[in-house]
Amino acid sequence: MRDLIIIFSNNLFCAKKIEELLKKRLLIQKKYLILQSEIFKDYIKFFAMELMKVVNQSLAIENNFPKFKAGDTVTVSYKIKEGNKERIQEFRGVVLQIKGEGHTATFTVRKMSGAFGVERIFPFASPFLDAITVNKMGRVRRARIFYLRGLTGKKARIKEKRF
Repeated sequence: MRDLIIIFSNNLFCAKKIEELLKKRLLIQKKYLILQSEIFKDYIKFFAMELMKVVNQSLAIENNFPKFKAGDTVTVSYKIKEGNKERIQEFRGVVLQIKGEGHTATFTVRKMSGAFGVERIFPFASPFLDAITVNKMGRVRRARIFYLRGLTGKKARIKEKRF
């Protein structure tokens, strides 16, 4: 059992930790098996997470988008397929939030279309994203500005950051 766990281990620290835990085993056979099985379960979880990280890194799409945060006004150009034609459409609005990390990261953009607010969620790793341009840097104190949904008119304005 111990050899099996250490074979899985690519991380030296983890192998040492498992070794220490195995030295603390009790003399009673049943408790020893329970201790071993608990360690094995914990390590399998750790190994699965490391494996997921490797897979995520290999599948990651390299997009060089500019840095932006909540409150910034951005224009997102994304590809739309209609039949066998492909065109680029732009969506300009305020970034409400940036969520997630790695290839699962997304950002939400809100724009006003007439009297109605329209929100759209874009994944950073989408192959349909063509470009993101930052039009204005907004000055807000929060990372998620959902309070903007309830505001209309001049109250919904965001101050521009001065450099």
